[in-house]
Amino acid sequence: MANPDFEELVETFEFLDDWEDRYRHVIDMGRAMDPLEDALRVPATKVDGCASQVWLVPQVDDGIFTFRGASDAMIVNGLIAVLRALYDKQPVDQIGAIDAPAELGRLGLNDHLSAQRSNGLRAMVERIRETAAAA
Repeated sequence: MANPDFEELVETFEFLDDWEDRYRHVIDMGRAMDPLEDALRVPATKVDGCASQVWLVPQVDDGIFTFRGASDAMIVNGLIAVLRALYDKQPVDQIGAIDAPAELGRLGLNDHLSAQRSNGLRAMVERIRETAAAA
């Protein structure tokens, strides 16, 4: 059920044995994202429950869910990129069926994120799911 981009990320993580290399890869994914314009960094797009500042800007076109995002923390930008690999360009009616904890568990992130980062990741997933459900 996972996005092909996410499957590719899972394969990359399997190749990277060291967690420092995995963190570096996640950070690099975040750096590779297009920047989010300041005009979109507003209270309506801000995600509550994250230790750092996080903004998600979802969009549904012709039934396909996409989103952009940004954070003031490098690792969180990378986590946004991971979520994009999981959810981006999926049919909006399929978003709720994606088992994010299980899919993210395939990356081993649950065991290597602080409690605050894990809570923030859950808050981002919840925002994505709520937005898709409302579409």
